[in-house]
Amino acid sequence: MTFPILHTQRLILRQINTADISAIFALRSDSEVATFQERALHQNLEESGAFIDKINVGINNNNWIFWAITLAETDELIGTACLWNFSDEGTRADLGYELLPRFQGSGYMHEALPPVLDYGFKQLHLQKIDGVTHKNNNRSTQLLKKLEFTLNPDFADGNEIMYTLKKRS
Repeated sequence: MTFPILHTQRLILRQINTADISAIFALRSDSEVATFQERALHQNLEESGAFIDKINVGINNNNWIFWAITLAETDELIGTACLWNFSDEGTRADLGYELLPRFQGSGYMHEALPPVLDYGFKQLHLQKIDGVTHKNNNRSTQLLKKLEFTLNPDFADGNEIMYTLKKRS
């Protein structure tokens, strides 16, 4: 399968590559980005390189689709988005996303995610896409609501809450 490149007015979502290593390090070593996530911060470029390799192996094995969110004018990586954790029957996936702090609040993620969701529903034939976020991550919660996700009251996992978007018929 050819990797799906997605375009918006200001962004290109493409496959991550080794040229992105410094931007991935900046993203994955940023304590503000990781505030609501349970993961260790990258300590060096080697960890970021290993992460890029792991992501691309997972893409090749159809475990997930992981996009670099880049500015269309410069190809600068400003964040990432992914569909992952697919259900066994292939009808549901989780949505993941992160954005460098200096690009937050400018509508980039709200612009990037609709084509990711469309790809999931139209190309992968998903019926549901879930967004799991920390209950105190107000920006993420507001983003999911703007994208018409609804709170899933059946999900309870510590400090995390889940919003779900169902495919429209």
